[in-house]
Amino acid sequence: MSGKFDNYKAQCAKTLDHYKKELSRLRSGRATPSLLEGLNVEYYGSQVSLQQLGMVSAPEPRMLTIQVYDGGAVEAIEKAIQQSDLGLNPSRDGSLIRVIIPALNEERRKDLIKKVNKMAEETRVALRNLRRDEVEGVKKQVKNKEISEDDSRRAQEEIQKIVDKFIVDVDAAASGKEKELMEV
Repeated sequence: MSGKFDNYKAQCAKTLDHYKKELSRLRSGRATPSLLEGLNVEYYGSQVSLQQLGMVSAPEPRMLTIQVYDGGAVEAIEKAIQQSDLGLNPSRDGSLIRVIIPALNEERRKDLIKKVNKMAEETRVALRNLRRDEVEGVKKQVKNKEISEDDSRRAQEEIQKIVDKFIVDVDAAASGKEKELMEV
């Protein structure tokens, strides 16, 4: 019976992975290359991801560097970082861009923690919606006399166990990010 819910588990895992990826983009006091993931740069009239234009690395705990492949893209990358909602100010040194990550103040930390919790709740809701859809599918099978009431109850219990496990993972990821944000 457990193989029956592989698609459901995959959907739940995808939802959890999306949440974790979004968490990694939230700025903490530490520099990580994932901070600039998903940042698009206006480059010769089209939107290009930053990773295609340069190599992002974190040589120090509070600094990111971007080694730009094409010197013509340096200004566009600087502009994209300044206009992002990350609150960062890049400085240029030839084809190398340095981004100093300022320490977070208490108010900003609290705002970020609220955002982490809001994102966690949205993820929990998404997981519950997946559960609801899966349970409706099981109830439809009972209605069509494809499975018995007992099988339906067992299937619904299994579905609930799966969603509970993923919600625990969401909570763990949220509390881990909270701890990271509270580090001074």
